[in-house]
Amino acid sequence: MTSPTAGPSAEAARSGPVAGTAGPSTDAARSGPVAGTAGPSTDAARPRLVEETIGQREDRYRGMLGLQPLGYRLAARTRLWGWLGPLAMAAVAAVLRLVGLNHPHSLVFDETYYVKDAFTLDRFGFATQWDPEDEDVGVNPNFVAGDYHEMTDKASYVVHGDVGKWLIALGMRLFGADNGLGWRFSAAVAGVLCVLLLGRIAFHLFRSAVLATTASGYLALDGVSVVNSRTALLDVFLTLFVLVGFWALLRDRDQTRARLAARLGRAPDPWSDPWGPPTGMRWWLLVAGVALGVAAGVKWSGFYAAAAFGITAFLWDLQARRAVGVRLPVGAAVMRGGIPAFLALVPATLVTYTATWFSWFTHPGAYMRGWAAGQRDSGVVVPRDWLPDTLNSWVQYHLQMLEFHRTLESEHSYMAHPAGWLLQIRPTSYFWEDLTEKGVVVSCGSDRCVQAITSVGNPFVWWFAFLALALVIAMAWRRKDWRAWAILAGYAGTYLPWFLFANRTVFTFYTVVIAPFVVLALVYGLGLLAHLLPLHDPTDPSGRAGPRWLQLRPLRQLRRRRRTPSVERLRQPRRTLSVERSRRIGRVTYRVVSALVVLAAAFWWPLWFGVTVPYWFWQLHMWFPSWV
Repeated sequence: MTSPTAGPSAEAARSGPVAGTAGPSTDAARSGPVAGTAGPSTDAARPRLVEETIGQREDRYRGMLGLQPLGYRLAARTRLWGWLGPLAMAAVAAVLRLVGLNHPHSLVFDETYYVKDAFTLDRFGFATQWDPEDEDVGVNPNFVAGDYHEMTDKASYVVHGDVGKWLIALGMRLFGADNGLGWRFSAAVAGVLCVLLLGRIAFHLFRSAVLATTASGYLALDGVSVVNSRTALLDVFLTLFVLVGFWALLRDRDQTRARLAARLGRAPDPWSDPWGPPTGMRWWLLVAGVALGVAAGVKWSGFYAAAAFGITAFLWDLQARRAVGVRLPVGAAVMRGGIPAFLALVPATLVTYTATWFSWFTHPGAYMRGWAAGQRDSGVVVPRDWLPDTLNSWVQYHLQMLEFHRTLESEHSYMAHPAGWLLQIRPTSYFWEDLTEKGVVVSCGSDRCVQAITSVGNPFVWWFAFLALALVIAMAWRRKDWRAWAILAGYAGTYLPWFLFANRTVFTFYTVVIAPFVVLALVYGLGLLAHLLPLHDPTDPSGRAGPRWLQLRPLRQLRRRRRTPSVERLRQPRRTLSVERSRRIGRVTYRVVSALVVLAAAFWWPLWFGVTVPYWFWQLHMWFPSWV
């Protein structure tokens, strides 16, 4: 993008200083001093170079890198609604996630593990075992009633970090451990924050308050996100910290490109270094590393996101160096971009992850805390005996956890292959209670009343997003649109790794981490169709990084672009009508999809909340046998 200020033309801005127009002829201006009579006429024939200012040079490089000119800001109204829209949708999300949070007043699904682990973690500094008096009844009824006499101080074996459980414990400290509000509050707040954060991420990507609000709204009305935010599981916390890491990755891209443009613009000889100038400390990648280290402290899946985002940062560095024309872009991407990015992201992730185990390190009674010393006292050869005992025990614990995750293949009625996740083929049932069968007297307008909680996603979000994903891939590959690549990086970090464990016991509710990127894919596709997004033109040297306003045309019209100007003028009215028609169709599509999403949420919310409904009403929602 060239500077809007007076100065060189667009072509000149690409090529550097340009020849002035002063002189007796254009040829003279091109060729420099010309032979002629001595005196003023010779000076008049001599071209006068118009020097670019530092700001103009910097703007030229910013255009190559897909950045707006210096001093550019979106309209104040757009920036205001870029906050107000997502905040309004976050308020909707708060209602859907916080109202009636105590229902059901029992531990549902995997809450039986995480809530009790969180409770004992808060009491002892590590999770402990429970000793039920009646194996058939278990400890859950007493726990829900506030009776904790079956709790022991013997450490229990847990296979996830403590971060999510500390957050669950925080809610129980605020509201007590004998009610669902206490153990589900933190998850609900995390879900609301995800909605707000996704809106801000969408605003950063798309520069549209409408699309940012739409993204927040779709996530607020998605069943996977609603149910996981109303249940004390770990995955919604993982989602929040992955989103923070993704947001920091986007900020790093802007910052490093702005620095690169500034240093090239200020350098007397920007090409003296074949790698181009360094871009300094990657502070935003450091932030991303901290966030993703915390995410890994919730579940190890955070490490996959860290790897995907790190690779994405490197590829963006490579593309940036190529865009500005450095002589050795690959070497530059490695030395100027890759190594600083690695040193900012990876150590921060690992150190933060290790720090999340602070309670394990500081409590000798924690599970396997004294393993190395115990092995040595028993006369057994201790592997890695060069490590301090505590650190060696921690490593051994992680190896045991890794073996558990790698070999977990126990059958479960709701286990689901990752290939079906994006279409919600086999959603997870969290809670089912046939009230009539149990003899509970309740009125539901039918002779058989049930309560059910199923984590099926909003069908129209997930199904249309599946179609939009093809467009995202096409735009990433053909148009080199960095926003499409950013969305695909989210899929790569949160979805693709699960195919490595496809034969394990895995569930569709894990898609709560993927859901924000599913929403971004859908909103991106709708934005293109509705002509609400800038589009990159690969025929423009700077178009691979810089925005152009979208004009969707039929393919036959794209092929006419090389016709003679006279033919183009003759066809201009028809093309204009076609573009306008395309815009109308796109915006109607956007409105129809949004209406369907809202209607689906209204239709499904009783099964996301566990509301008492007639049995036939529940059956009405089981659209496929695999949903039962």
